[in-house]
Amino acid sequence: MTERLAARGVCAGRSGRAVLHDVTLALHAGEALALVGPNAAGKSTLVRVLAGLLPIESGSVTFEGRALDAWPRAALARLLALVAPDEEAPGSLTVEDRVALGRYPHRGPFRPLGAADTAAVARALEQTGIAHLARRQLPTLSAGERQLAALARGLAQEPRVLLLDEPASHLDVGHQLKLFRALDGVRCCGVSVLAVVHDLSRAAGWAERMVLMAEGRVAAAGTPAEVLGSDACGRAFGVKIRAHNVSGAAQALYSFEEEP
Repeated sequence: MTERLAARGVCAGRSGRAVLHDVTLALHAGEALALVGPNAAGKSTLVRVLAGLLPIESGSVTFEGRALDAWPRAALARLLALVAPDEEAPGSLTVEDRVALGRYPHRGPFRPLGAADTAAVARALEQTGIAHLARRQLPTLSAGERQLAALARGLAQEPRVLLLDEPASHLDVGHQLKLFRALDGVRCCGVSVLAVVHDLSRAAGWAERMVLMAEGRVAAAGTPAEVLGSDACGRAFGVKIRAHNVSGAAQALYSFEEEP
């Protein structure tokens, strides 16, 4: 598989505090990679390092075989999109306007949307199931609808790599299904998707590979079954994880019990 984005031996910190320690992972073309781990494990820091928003102290981050900091910012902005839960946008914007911001790296400042831009925005609204909200202003949306609008902005960017930090936060089960279905749709076009997912069962049902972070390090990596079945995963979350092979189910179902 073609390697799109990779970190090798990365150490990094935030606010003067060491967070990531010797982190190595790779994201391949068209792959679905779930980043999981307990709170304060370093997941959000790693996502921002991969997006080029935080400097590293040692190690390397490469995009398509080239050092991330060697890419011109404008070019990287067209190829890599980050969707984070703390995204903010002016309340005067409509959903359609918000999504159209994803076209900024392609058209530059002060240029009106062209036909390709308009088509990309419409496609992103349809992919996320919020086309009916296009003319609504952002403050009138629920938290889940705002999250889908942020995802649509990332999809409108038409990147090769899509990084998502907790994309399913604030979403009910119906909107979660729409979100992961949209992610599967763009992966069919070769887009690589890395997502921080807190729901381990949801992550296992969606991702091809899983990386477990614990205390700023990669504690386990592999298929969801391999990671969730590892001793490292139980230790990281302080729970017992059991896999249940239900007849007719595409994947094993998981249950979680507190350690005594």
